[in-house]
Amino acid sequence: MADHLSDEQIKELEEIKSPKKRKQEKVNWKEIMGMNRDTYTRKNGAIRRK
Repeated sequence: MADHLSDEQIKELEEIKSPKKRKQEKVNWKEIMGMNRDTYTRKNGAIRRK
């Protein structure tokens, strides 16, 4: 099949076959793991934010 195609068509096929690089997404691991969350403590029966 490839023998009957022109050079341009062969290049187009190679572009389709080759997987394109995906952008790596930035992951905010600190936010996912909960490092920036408020901490609450119990003081005299009330719950207060630290």
